[in-house]
Amino acid sequence: MNYIIPFLILITIVVFIHEYGHYYFAKKFGVGVTDFSIGFGKEIFGWNDKSGTRWKICWLPLGGYVKFFGDRNVFSQAEQQEIINKYNEEDRKKLFILKPLYQRSIIVAAGPLANFVLAIIIFTVINMVAGKDLTPAVVSEVLKDSPAYNAGMKKNDKIVSVDNKKVESILEISTFINTSSSEIIEFVVLRNDQELSFKIKPNLIDSKDAFGNSVKKKVIGIKLSPAGNEFQKQPLAPSKAIYYSFKEVWFVSVTSLNYLGQMLTGSADTSQLGGPVRIAKITGQVAEYGVIPFLSIMAYISVSLGLVNLFPIPMLDGGHLLFYLIEKIMGRPLSQKTQEGFFRIGLFLLFSLMFFVTFNDLKELGLF
Repeated sequence: MNYIIPFLILITIVVFIHEYGHYYFAKKFGVGVTDFSIGFGKEIFGWNDKSGTRWKICWLPLGGYVKFFGDRNVFSQAEQQEIINKYNEEDRKKLFILKPLYQRSIIVAAGPLANFVLAIIIFTVINMVAGKDLTPAVVSEVLKDSPAYNAGMKKNDKIVSVDNKKVESILEISTFINTSSSEIIEFVVLRNDQELSFKIKPNLIDSKDAFGNSVKKKVIGIKLSPAGNEFQKQPLAPSKAIYYSFKEVWFVSVTSLNYLGQMLTGSADTSQLGGPVRIAKITGQVAEYGVIPFLSIMAYISVSLGLVNLFPIPMLDGGHLLFYLIEKIMGRPLSQKTQEGFFRIGLFLLFSLMFFVTFNDLKELGLF
């Protein structure tokens, strides 16, 4: 229960924000909304608002949907003429499919966008309240015969960038190293007011994260420690807090896309890809450290959800945006039959991914 409850809270908020993005712009453009669901399957409880929308919570809490008036599912499309013949003039005004292309595109894109906005707001609040660590990354020890030692890195070198990413905190070094998609990583250090560049190939080792979970870790053989063993964490002004929030969301997005690229080329460690079980476990572990860490993991999950939904895969928001791009180019929407064919492909891909990450989760639990 220590894992399940924090996970349910996190996933409910993140999914609600995503679906509310769709809902908000649908209502703004006059689209009828019949259902707003958090979860799938049988309804646990719900209520109807004055506009006729059924707000409900369902048993399977791994997603949600907004159902539009006249649609068989969230964003299904039928042939234009069939729609026109089926509904009267008043009802046609509420149909999603008959809205201008730009409005449909905004409604679909609003879900992922809402997730990015949520993450930016969370990071901004954290930066303003808890503060951001700005401790310089100064090397306190270089292990003999390590990759860093052999490259020429020395004690008291101040690391200023890793793979062209500016280092602003000692806490960023491990993150930058382990999220790098390069086999050889470039480090720029400041030594006696002179900048030096080192190209270092990290060692890959089996390790444990802060919660005891097994991970593959890249190490170069250095130790970092703040001066006086005190971290320089300070609350930021609103403008700086927002700047660093955008920067963090961008970093997470780019890093995730790089990892996806590595997966497609077969060079990524796919054992680190987890599903709901692993997310629930990590969420529960992080929640034990307090509200700020819990909000941080919520922001990261929100970015991931928004990003994944933008992938051009049928069944996802990105797939529908791809359909709209094709519609713009062709001057007409794809036929219902063609779309259903693509939806089947998208469903197969999503189920395959779900099977894979679930296998990884069960493997980590020692069931395989």
